[in-house]
Amino acid sequence: MKMNMIPQYETLMKEQKEFLQKKNRPVTPNNGIYERYENPVVTAAHAPLHWRYDFHAETNPLGLERIGVNATFNPGAIKWKGKYVLAVRVEGSDRKSYFAMAESPNGVDNFRFWDKPVVMPQLEEPDTNVYDMRLTAHEDGWIYGVFCTERKDKSNPDTTAAVANAGIARTKDLVKWERLPDLISTSGQQRNVVLHPEFVDGKYALYTRPQDGFIEVGKGGGIGLGYVKSMENPVLEDEKIINHKAYHTIYELKNGLGPAPIKTEEGWLHLAHGVRNTAGGLRYTLYLFMTDLSDISKVIYQPAGYFMAPNYQETVGDVPNVLFGNGWITDDDGTVYIYYASSDTRCHVAVSSVRRLVDYVKNTPQDGFISAASVQNIINLVDRNKELE
Repeated sequence: MKMNMIPQYETLMKEQKEFLQKKNRPVTPNNGIYERYENPVVTAAHAPLHWRYDFHAETNPLGLERIGVNATFNPGAIKWKGKYVLAVRVEGSDRKSYFAMAESPNGVDNFRFWDKPVVMPQLEEPDTNVYDMRLTAHEDGWIYGVFCTERKDKSNPDTTAAVANAGIARTKDLVKWERLPDLISTSGQQRNVVLHPEFVDGKYALYTRPQDGFIEVGKGGGIGLGYVKSMENPVLEDEKIINHKAYHTIYELKNGLGPAPIKTEEGWLHLAHGVRNTAGGLRYTLYLFMTDLSDISKVIYQPAGYFMAPNYQETVGDVPNVLFGNGWITDDDGTVYIYYASSDTRCHVAVSSVRRLVDYVKNTPQDGFISAASVQNIINLVDRNKELE
């Protein structure tokens, strides 16, 4: 240890090294659709020590943490140079969020943050807060990061009043980012916007979640789809709802797309979040649906209910009872790594495959929207299984 280092330096470094090297393993039993992994893959404790501590004994003689990290959650994801890379939303103790890249050699453990957080260029009016970046490798050759940019609602004296929009940036290396104008939309606030990976009739397609207010959905009807002619002038046109909210479902209050969809032989596979209200507050779960290959606005399969909901441990955190997923990675062999966050606190992974997810989406009963229909689905399955007796 260098003489000018704080006394705790070697202990801190040793403890974090052991923590980062901890192996992860799938939880058994499972439902056959996916395997959850036992440990979160990125937590506040993964944040590099040199982000948090001043190691100089002269300026930090007591070895105190100077900059706190509160949570790491809602990661975008991409396979980059053979590594599994997450664009993590890191929230400091000051409640400001920023993006930082964490990479793993195998996608399930040993995630380590890159040396410095992402430096996101600012527009004329700076972002007060940024979060929930979706990464899309588009066929135009750029990697786009579409994220929520939040600013104070200057028309409302309430100090909690905010305005949300979709911020857009692009990169070739995940390090240097070019900031583009925010999305120009006439349909209210946009907190969840996802770029489709391919052109549609020569235009960029964007999945949206229009809302009347920052929290209040209002007339916003679900997951939308619109188009822009140029990302340098992203004016949203022809927006329409393609996946509606519905009474007494897991998406009766709000729903929005997670990451960019996966292209399969059967259709475009989508991961989304659905929100319903309960006596204990809002409950966020994840669900899947599929759209037509030739018409991405047409939903062709959608199983009833949730695909994944918070287990007991995942219900606990800064915002309880929440699962949120805006990143997944598909390997060449069809393995799918689903990255999600629990309760706005930590990042997790579940592993499946394109084959299993397509089977689940196609062959799970759709929602009949009444209890009698749910019972009938069970009876149909029971009767089918009795044929084997």
